[in-house]
Amino acid sequence: MKKLLFDTSPSKSLVLIRLMVGMVFLSEGIQKFLFPDIRGAGRFEKISLPEPEFLGFFVGSFEVVCGLFIILGFLTRLASIPLLIIMMVAITSTKSTVFLQEGFWAMLHGSRTDWAMTLGSVFLLINGSGLWSLDWYFHKKIQDGSSSN
Repeated sequence: MKKLLFDTSPSKSLVLIRLMVGMVFLSEGIQKFLFPDIRGAGRFEKISLPEPEFLGFFVGSFEVVCGLFIILGFLTRLASIPLLIIMMVAITSTKSTVFLQEGFWAMLHGSRTDWAMTLGSVFLLINGSGLWSLDWYFHKKIQDGSSSN
């Protein structure tokens, strides 16, 4: 199980995708706490999501923790999953209204960051965190430990 959690590609360039995805989620999560009326509970209430106070805290917490994990390259594949769920909810709950009211092109324009974060998270789910990561460190420790037995 440990091997599966920490398995990753040896690519060095994955750090760029990790920094992009991780920093955006970390920043958005922090803003849900700093500006709850416009980024957290207030936003969720405006788009008619249930229990906006709870959701603001819940989503903000996941964005901060998973964003940090992705930046560090720690349990990157696992951290990508809740972020993908968050993005799917964000796209369906906000962009479908834009599509119906303003059309296809307005929806695409308004969802460009959503799609970048979704596809970046899928990319990390598939490839892992790369060479410059904690996952790589633990992956190598596990491999070295199992090869010495």
